Amino acid sequence: MQNLAVIAAGMMTSVGLNAPAACAAIRAGLTNFADTRFMDSGGEWIVGGEVPLNPPWRGRAKLVHLAAPAMRECLDAGGRVGTEKIALLLCVSEKDRPGRFAGIEEHLLAEVQDALGAAFHPYSAVIAQGRVGGVAAVQRAATLIYEGRLPFCIVAGTDTYLTAGTLTAFEQASRLLTADNSDGFIPGEAGAAVLLGPGSRHPSAMQITGIGFGREPAPILSEEPLRADGLVQAIKMALTSANLDMGDLDFRICDVSGEQYGFKEAALALSRTLRKRKEAFDIWHPAECVGEVGAATVPIILAVARAALQKNYSLGSKVLCHFGNDDGDRGALILQHT
Repeated sequence: MQNLAVIAAGMMTSVGLNAPAACAAIRAGLTNFADTRFMDSGGEWIVGGEVPLNPPWRGRAKLVHLAAPAMRECLDAGGRVGTEKIALLLCVSEKDRPGRFAGIEEHLLAEVQDALGAAFHPYSAVIAQGRVGGVAAVQRAATLIYEGRLPFCIVAGTDTYLTAGTLTAFEQASRLLTADNSDGFIPGEAGAAVLLGPGSRHPSAMQITGIGFGREPAPILSEEPLRADGLVQAIKMALTSANLDMGDLDFRICDVSGEQYGFKEAALALSRTLRKRKEAFDIWHPAECVGEVGAATVPIILAVARAALQKNYSLGSKVLCHFGNDDGDRGALILQHT
């Protein structure tokens, strides 16, 4: 693939209301988890990573107020290019997510534009594919920039797990971290965005040099034996498009959010793709600080990687990022910085 440059980033998370603050908190391993207004089936308060919005918005309005400040942060850093020349690819939760707000596909894009007082390019779209939707959005951005000749695209994500329907469904599936279940994730919410442009015009920025997709035949709720086939497929495709081997990479950032399944899958994928001995191949998982944030995961991880590479506290200059949905979709990105 032709390189994409990550020019700017914006974030709204429970540990920081802009990208510099959130990235600094994640670097330090800080959390802001607290009791939410929801109770589990045992009568205990559910712990979550809630963004301190004022006023405390509900419904689609919450998604708008998570996304808009992060996008404004990107636009402010991007210079004077008019939004009418920028395509907005807005990532949201999967259509079958329990507790999902109604009308997201029909109204959210217009509502975000109204909140920003801006009109984006007609190629703008909502991508309802959860975590892996961010990888699909990056691929779409590459097409729009190099074939549609747009100067920029914004890949944004906005999501919340802090709704009654969502929490009830995941608790019933024994997937929430509660007093009775240690093999679960902490629910969170976030908005995040990255401004992407052609790599050749922004050589000093972090570059996305590889992208890959796969399909896991043994997703988390199946009873099939896990071999990480889908993630291996996505990683190999990303490495091929970046013209690299797994041994060329320096560390990993992924969407693992606390469940054993994710850590096992990452370990299996590494054992099946790494053919060179390395002293260390660290793995970062920002969800340990912000919680499970679904469709906002990819832009958050891109922002975290960008900060680490630019400020020289990363473990090298070549990064593997990988992501997975509950239904088996898998995605991977290769990042590089000179």
